[in-house]
Amino acid sequence: MPKASLKTGALTAMGTMSGTSLDGVDAAAISTDGHRIMGFGASAYRAYSDAERAVLRAALGHWSGPAVAAAAEIVERAHLSLLAAQDAVDLIGFHGQTLAHAPADGRTLQVGHGARLATVLGTPVVWDFRGLDVAEGGEGAPLAPFFHFACAQHIGAEAPLAFLNLGGVGNLTYLDPRFDAPEAPGALLAFDTGPANAPINDLMQARRGLPYDDGGALARAGRVDRSVVAMFEAEAYLARVPPKSLDRDDFPRLLPLVEGLGDGDAAATLTAICVAGVAAGLDHCPEPPARVLVTGGGRKNPVLMQMLAAALPCPVAAVEEVGLDGDMLEAQAFAYLAVRVARRLPTSCPGTTGVRQPVSGGRLSWPDRRDVAI
Repeated sequence: MPKASLKTGALTAMGTMSGTSLDGVDAAAISTDGHRIMGFGASAYRAYSDAERAVLRAALGHWSGPAVAAAAEIVERAHLSLLAAQDAVDLIGFHGQTLAHAPADGRTLQVGHGARLATVLGTPVVWDFRGLDVAEGGEGAPLAPFFHFACAQHIGAEAPLAFLNLGGVGNLTYLDPRFDAPEAPGALLAFDTGPANAPINDLMQARRGLPYDDGGALARAGRVDRSVVAMFEAEAYLARVPPKSLDRDDFPRLLPLVEGLGDGDAAATLTAICVAGVAAGLDHCPEPPARVLVTGGGRKNPVLMQMLAAALPCPVAAVEEVGLDGDMLEAQAFAYLAVRVARRLPTSCPGTTGVRQPVSGGRLSWPDRRDVAI
């Protein structure tokens, strides 16, 4: 018999993330009361097969139809296989897979039905994290900043710092840990910086049949075409005042721009474009952060990290240097957000997504098929 309600105090929540780089599903547990992080728990990863990745890639940019339905089936199956093997938790935060994102039109699509997961797993599931934010005029992204704020307090940060997530798209969280709450005006500024791993991965897939530039080896062998980077730096998005967000494929001109370059030069140029977006993003921050902590797959690319260190006006380090797990930070974020949704605490605010007022965005589904919109 499913629980009628969640216990008070700290909960053990398992969050999942399937990002725009389409590599696989991350799952990670944390203990939290929705404010503080009490501890980090187990984590796990389930890679997508080449065939599954092809189905997901074919559905990108679609809002409905057979391709979307096929993608949703893969996403649910992958999450169920991963979560069924984990120890029992109080709550699951299920992000799903973003296929299309157009907040200017009031739309965002993450496939995967949380209620089905709740029924099969016998555990309450929070999902549809972005829908209410978009409906209330927000960008629907990024959503990890509230967790970044909790992480900054957890590591004892005393000065403003930035978290930089380099997945398919880059996103930046500028935060001031001296504020009491993440929704306080001035505590957070967050936005997508531009393309990150997505165009590099697409290049590798198209030219080498590989999912990514392992260790930045191809970029290291090439030379950056500065004229192509300059064309990207002229993009209107970079000058647009945040909050702002991107779809994975919002810069379709990038691959055609490097079409005439050799493989190494193309990889190096796309890597430099990622860095250019981040550098432009820091110009929007109230002041240079004391440091930039990098999470996501991009931190494993030493060429990308070297370029960042050379371009940014502050120290750059992987989040592991402060005791955090860069592979699981986004999954942990959705565990944290799930608890905040269940406790009706804000998960986004004007400084993170541009939403009109702080909102707690998500839907809570119980194993007995009760569905609660928060």
